[in-house]
Amino acid sequence: MREVRCAKWVVCALAVAVAAAGCGGGGDSGGGGGGGDGSGTVRSSWGDPQNPLEPANTNEVQGGKVLDMVFRGLKRYDPKTGKAQDMLAQKIETKDSQNYTVTIKKGWTFQNGEKVTAKSFVDAWNYGALLDNKQKNAYFFEYIEGYDAVHPTSGKATAKTLSGLQVKNDSTFTVRLTQKFSTWPETLGYAAFAPLPRAFFDHHDAWVSKPIGNGPYMVGSYKKGSSMKLKKWEKYSGPDKAQNGGVELRVYTDVGTAYTDLQAGNLDLADDIPAAQLKNVKQDLGDRYINQPAGIIQTLTFPMYDKRWNKEGMEKVRRGLSMAIDRKQITERIFEKTRTPATDWTSPVLGDDGGYQAGLCGEACSYDPPQAKKLIQEGGGLPGGKMTITYNADTGSHKDWVDAVCNSINNALDKENACVGTSIGTFADYRNKITDRQMKGPFRAGWQMDYPLIQNFLQPMFYTNASSNDGEYSSKKFDDLVDQANAESDTGKAIADFRRAEKVLADDMPGIPLWYQNGSAGYSDRLSDVRLNAFSVPVYNQIKVN
Repeated sequence: MREVRCAKWVVCALAVAVAAAGCGGGGDSGGGGGGGDGSGTVRSSWGDPQNPLEPANTNEVQGGKVLDMVFRGLKRYDPKTGKAQDMLAQKIETKDSQNYTVTIKKGWTFQNGEKVTAKSFVDAWNYGALLDNKQKNAYFFEYIEGYDAVHPTSGKATAKTLSGLQVKNDSTFTVRLTQKFSTWPETLGYAAFAPLPRAFFDHHDAWVSKPIGNGPYMVGSYKKGSSMKLKKWEKYSGPDKAQNGGVELRVYTDVGTAYTDLQAGNLDLADDIPAAQLKNVKQDLGDRYINQPAGIIQTLTFPMYDKRWNKEGMEKVRRGLSMAIDRKQITERIFEKTRTPATDWTSPVLGDDGGYQAGLCGEACSYDPPQAKKLIQEGGGLPGGKMTITYNADTGSHKDWVDAVCNSINNALDKENACVGTSIGTFADYRNKITDRQMKGPFRAGWQMDYPLIQNFLQPMFYTNASSNDGEYSSKKFDDLVDQANAESDTGKAIADFRRAEKVLADDMPGIPLWYQNGSAGYSDRLSDVRLNAFSVPVYNQIKVN
């Protein structure tokens, strides 16, 4: 998610997640246990989350995996199709696409026995939106009336709660939006909209140490840098009950080590196959290797807060760097065609009728070394004559492709070491440096969709002051087109506006689209019914331990 956030219409086309069944190794170290009776534990690779596991404060993939197991909201995205389906929502009604009445199902409780009520949602959303609470996903609530008062762009909040939220009774609450938003309900499967128990507010520190949710799994323990253990919640009320006894998420700082442990039988599931093993993975795992399209794009983000990258003429340099990257060669040689060269800023899983348009980036995303060199020279050259590309070392085999990207740029410029890669050890430390605006050159910025909307690929990363706009790009023209698209009730018109916004990105190039990423995973012969959803996340609750 991971690494994000609101729209007015919903995409109809999504890739169907592929079911598969996984890799060798028997051993049962680490308490895997269990036979085919649903009591066994799935041992899965993982990375430490950046932020505390609060629903409105988690906006990256590793934390999102946990929230998806521990919480259930009004909607949930179907693991096969990605479409939003009712979960706790009994019905969501509106006559004007601006005023909504939400009725929740009865019988749901939190894992501490407290009932899930309308107030559980309203209190959670008010907390998430309030500026004082510094929640990274606060902007998900920006379309609810009163957001400007609880989360002003400057100064202190003048209200504590959203005026557009009203509890009517235990099972009903109303929502008034600031404008018409016909598909607002389709966004409600995102974790930021999850309900919270009173324990969250009354004993916040204790709750953060051991989150209490309403989903099919309970958090048993968490040791940072080591593992998180989740166990099946036997009293879970939903239709998607856990088919195993629990999940142990093991922290790995190197995907190669996770893959080795998978082969040795010390791990059951690795959902990030290292690039160095892609040429061997089919032979190693056979049918227990999953490779499928996912709503993920890899990009390079420029630190526009650094004047060296944002001065007059630098848009030519940024466009030139994009044109200096041989995407086709890199995806074929390093990623064994598990990536596809990107020609826009979204994902093919959306489909043409959902907003994706091949080639929308135009020549700015084509490989043209002579033109690349010319543009970089016309723009004044690289700041200081050289640049670094920063990445995290613990997931994604990033070193291989960053080195390849730099080699491609160096070749285009006919200069050695004009571009070099530099790593930061862990994803959490990497994200903290990005959040603290410490980047001096372009940096890796993968994007995993939160829900299948073209808006979700554009607004969070490039809209002025959006929570995942890590490069601090700002364009009134881009913002106006996004606002116009969000206000449209007609899907076709909204898509057209979003595509025009993408063309602004092609001109300014605040972030370079590199490639669309497949979801990949491998797993042991202890498991069956393993699949990835359209977001490339394992559907843990469906996995059986044999």
